[in-house]
Amino acid sequence: MNINMYVVNAVLILMVIRQVREHPLDLRSLAVPVLAVGVAAVMFLHSVPAGGHDIALELACVLAGALMGATGGLATRLRLGADGRPLGRAGWLAASMWVGGVGARLAFAVAASFSIANHITGSAAWVAALVMMALADVLSRLVVIHLRGRRLAAAVTTARAAIPAGLSA
Repeated sequence: MNINMYVVNAVLILMVIRQVREHPLDLRSLAVPVLAVGVAAVMFLHSVPAGGHDIALELACVLAGALMGATGGLATRLRLGADGRPLGRAGWLAASMWVGGVGARLAFAVAASFSIANHITGSAAWVAALVMMALADVLSRLVVIHLRGRRLAAAVTTARAAIPAGLSA
């Protein structure tokens, strides 16, 4: 591992601070994590190796990333702001899924002996699997949070529409 990998992972961990503070579910809340993982993908993901058991490793990491992301998305607290727009705040479970994913990627990155025992063809397979894991984590988390936010906003709109005129609280 080189210094770039440590810096990228440190930035991803620091992004948890933004998620723990309440924030609007807007284009920026989508763009910042996707751009961060996109930069990592451009820096490290140059191919998706398919030899040996590479595809199985890559698919397992994508699944793990998607599960961590969905768990983080479901564990994010949502509420409507005064303007009716959804706000999100990651709790301890959501934050631990994010930090755990980064930690797991770092741990696997230094586990070279596992590659030999499991017929992984080289470091490119690990890089591909771990970057795709990060992409799946970020994208599934954001999809879950934003779908939940839209459902929350729609439920409030429906509830307000059901109140007869003149009886609003």
